[in-house]
Amino acid sequence: MASSGTGTRRVTIDDVARAAGVSRQTVSRALNDKGEIGVSTKQRVLDTALALGYRPSRFARGLVRQDTVSVGLVIPDLLNPFFTEVAAAALEAARDRGWHVVVYDTGDRAEEERGTLEVIASQVDAVVGYLHLPEDEIDRLTRGLPVVLIDREPRTPRFSSIRIDGEQGVHAAIRHLAEAGHRRIGMLDHADRPDHSARSGRPEPSIRHRWFDAAMAACGLEAGSVARADQSVEGGESALRELLSRRPDLTAVFAFNDIIAIGALRAARATGRQVPRDLAVIGFDGLRLGTLVEPPLTTVALDTRRLGALTVEQAARMLTGDDPLPADELTVGAELRLRGSA
Repeated sequence: MASSGTGTRRVTIDDVARAAGVSRQTVSRALNDKGEIGVSTKQRVLDTALALGYRPSRFARGLVRQDTVSVGLVIPDLLNPFFTEVAAAALEAARDRGWHVVVYDTGDRAEEERGTLEVIASQVDAVVGYLHLPEDEIDRLTRGLPVVLIDREPRTPRFSSIRIDGEQGVHAAIRHLAEAGHRRIGMLDHADRPDHSARSGRPEPSIRHRWFDAAMAACGLEAGSVARADQSVEGGESALRELLSRRPDLTAVFAFNDIIAIGALRAARATGRQVPRDLAVIGFDGLRLGTLVEPPLTTVALDTRRLGALTVEQAARMLTGDDPLPADELTVGAELRLRGSA
């Protein structure tokens, strides 16, 4: 075990690789007595691992069968159907490998996330999902386990991530509205929790807000008015009412996600507006739920099945020491899916 200023953590294969001056794949070959490695290099790696007190994980040591590998999936809100769909996709991908997935719901609260990581570090072989704590704290709490973040660019070298890139989909959505004649378009952005926000205490614009602003500019439209919404139907309903009280002339609105957009549909109906005749509404995520509302929700849709599969695949590669997937293969894009609301 290695000692640090924040406590004791497990020495990782990356620590051994750095200390020995080789790649993690070389360390894996040396520890598993594989070929394609020189005798002197192999001995240097073994000596380094011994000096550092490196203990391979249960998975790497082969002390357990593959069907007992466990992955901890951390989700901020299982009541949000998007996260439920992501969890279902990850479960399917893990099931194909004979793995177990333990799903943890943090309620999008920092203290719950902290407590979750403290509990699961000794119970799983890898941690994947949506984590918002500072990276040094995640690093300390996960104690050398492989970590795959979703929709967050990591700075810590031992972390990996699955990136969500919906920029082109948002541009397609705003272009569709502009071509339909809309000039006054608003946005319902997500009201971030306080510990996600800037040091000033003011919430920072979400990445989807920045995509929206860029898309508006690309279409030659003035910056749209924005209201912040909780990630719930009620949050979307309340935010649209507030936005329309300031800008009753809006003819279209783009929402941070489908749940907020569905709330906007309810608010539009309650204020006497017909969708899409009086107010066009576009969401983001591509939830199946969007096909069940009236009118069916136009959305910028993500491939949640691919998101779950990539997360599990990258965790597997980190566990076995195989080469990680290249960055361009770790990105999940989004596309505009036209339905009845816009």
